[in-house]
Amino acid sequence: MKYITFLTFIFISVLGFSQKSNLIIFSQNGERFKLIINGIQQNFNPQTNVKITDLNAPNYKIRILFENKDLGFIDKNIYFQNQGNEETYVIKQNRKGKYVVRFQSSVPLYQATPTQPNQVVYVFSTSPRITSVTTSTTSTTTTSNLNNNPNSASVNIGDGQTNISLNINTGTSANVNTTTTYTETTTTTTTTENNTAQESYNEYLPGYTGVIGCPIPMSDVDFSDAKNTIQSKDFESSKLSVAKQIANSNCLLSSQVKQIIKLFDFEDSRLEFAKYAYNHTYDISNYYKINDAFEFDSSIDDLNKYINLQK
Repeated sequence: MKYITFLTFIFISVLGFSQKSNLIIFSQNGERFKLIINGIQQNFNPQTNVKITDLNAPNYKIRILFENKDLGFIDKNIYFQNQGNEETYVIKQNRKGKYVVRFQSSVPLYQATPTQPNQVVYVFSTSPRITSVTTSTTSTTTTSNLNNNPNSASVNIGDGQTNISLNINTGTSANVNTTTTYTETTTTTTTTENNTAQESYNEYLPGYTGVIGCPIPMSDVDFSDAKNTIQSKDFESSKLSVAKQIANSNCLLSSQVKQIIKLFDFEDSRLEFAKYAYNHTYDISNYYKINDAFEFDSSIDDLNKYINLQK
């Protein structure tokens, strides 16, 4: 009986993890936006209602980029309450007039509402999308058999493509000349890579082309608040505990990690946080830049050994 129960548990677990979910995001007031999921732009053209299918993870980091640059962007962590559901979020303004993303509803996929006419559906993409451009070139060739008999009278009958010219001589004979237009169309398809992923990364850290450790780094405003929270603690242990909590819940830039390290008074605390934050850093190829925050070379050597073990 225990063996059957164990197999049932394994079956349910596998079934749960194999289920995919849908995500719908729409703007309440019709603002057009692009949706970025885990650093990958999903819709090339701004829309007011976007539906993403085949999401197989329990949570994602998203960014809403408004078409109207004055509205800025919104960062949000999306958590699926149950796998195999379709969850809907709405973009709206809160009481302070700030744009936010709010959860609205969740239903099993088999109960989900059919796709709406104004809704754009995308299968979740984990890589840059490919864009194909097709161009057509039309050339026209005209052939004619003209009768230059000056003693003839002409009557033209045509439909724009084929013209029939009836030439009647003053004698008893008649010559019929035909003018035909031939149209040739040449189609050329050019396929180009829409490097949306790189565009997204550059938006967060212009010019950076190294390895990405986590999807979307903290904004300057959020980081400033987090830094002030750490500074408000009186004890080193409290500072370290709060700093780890912030790193665990967010994605940091290496420059932000360096700023936090400098908040600690002791070298051991600095090294401990540097190790902890490595796996929560966006631009990990820049992690060497935090070395200046240490007082001793031994700390740098210890950190490098730790990083090498993570690769």
